[in-house]
Amino acid sequence: MPTDTIASLAPQVASGAIRSERLTEDALSVITRLQPSLNAFITVTADEALALAREADRDIAAGRYRGPLHGIPLSLKDLIDIAGVTTTAASKLREGCVALHDAPVVRHLRDAGAVFVGKTNLHEFAFGTTNEDSAWGPARHPDDPTRSPGGSSGGSAIAVRTGMSIASVGTDTGGSIRIPAAACGIVGLKPGWGEVSAAGVVPLSRQLDHVGPLARSVHDAELLYNVLRGAGANSGDEDDVETLFGLKLAALDGYFAERLSDEVDAGISAALALLRQQGAKISTASIFHAQDIAPIYLHLVLADAAAYHAAALQRRPHAYTDNVRIRLEMGRHVLAEDYVRATRGRQVITHEVEQALAGVDALVLPALAIEAPPIGAATVPVMGGQESVRNVMLRCTQPFNLSGHPAISLPCGSSKAGLPIGLQLVGHAGRTPELLRVARAVERVLNSRG
Repeated sequence: MPTDTIASLAPQVASGAIRSERLTEDALSVITRLQPSLNAFITVTADEALALAREADRDIAAGRYRGPLHGIPLSLKDLIDIAGVTTTAASKLREGCVALHDAPVVRHLRDAGAVFVGKTNLHEFAFGTTNEDSAWGPARHPDDPTRSPGGSSGGSAIAVRTGMSIASVGTDTGGSIRIPAAACGIVGLKPGWGEVSAAGVVPLSRQLDHVGPLARSVHDAELLYNVLRGAGANSGDEDDVETLFGLKLAALDGYFAERLSDEVDAGISAALALLRQQGAKISTASIFHAQDIAPIYLHLVLADAAAYHAAALQRRPHAYTDNVRIRLEMGRHVLAEDYVRATRGRQVITHEVEQALAGVDALVLPALAIEAPPIGAATVPVMGGQESVRNVMLRCTQPFNLSGHPAISLPCGSSKAGLPIGLQLVGHAGRTPELLRVARAVERVLNSRG
């Protein structure tokens, strides 16, 4: 895995020691080499990227440096509009849908001087967790191409992990940033709901959609987060990291500690033991109605997605991949009373997450209950038997789309087969910067294991 981060490259770009054009050529070279086997991109914008990189180099040489993202090659999930580029949402339904305007998040990145190398592959219309239902074919895990990179932002995670881009921007409606980040061994941040604009982004569920970064470090995620929300790239001193002493975490038990793979269970337990050893105070907490999370989520997202796609589903049903079309058709049958009941249930889950956070700095739990699953697998083994791949991949992430709390996935080791395991931290509503400070301290300890 490439180790260069935005934070490490930015001073070199600012000083002219490294040119943006070279960084961009390197990223495009990796895309050329790995795209045939990993299928991480739908559209590569090589000419436009090199033009932006040369412009960045000229501006920097002339003293017009814009900050840490200036000249840095990034990728964008192909749900996000870039003016003049097709936004496919990984669906044949949207072939030829060229964006007329930049999405607000793209405008913020452009103002910060970022370079866009292309649009990444995803699960069609973000309606899945494995990235295998795409009109452009499945994206494949960088450690084992027979496995899923997670989804729906799978192409973005692959790009960051392999060096096709230094960082990426994805979306998260039920875990679609955190799941692939955990599966591929990188950092994925879902900011609090509404902190980052989702305008100019093809929706799955407008009330649950979040936009956020996939990156190689918490600091990089923070740099991107601040730009995406329009606050600029300043995020304080990278070395200003609190220790774990006095840090209070609550490990979610019950539902969130069950139905894990043996390897994830062992990896999370080892990470918690290390955090305790380094001074964190870790209690336990529960979400009383955790068993209701999946049906609450499904009744909302199925109905929201079916409503958005109603006309196209009626007119061109066969333009969708089969599995996504079936889910959309299921959404047509959600009763109004079930939707209202789910809306009330969402309020209950939000309240219970708030209760679990009372008196602690963050919640801690797995980001992904299993390692990256084989492509095409319908079920996977977990403690207690077999579990549906889709259900188990969403299990630990979807509660915080319902509640809107900020959440971040960090790498916390690997399975015996070398597949990454992700630890998730969940912060207080409206306090994403505080969650990032906690995550930075946790990251430092986890990385100290070598």
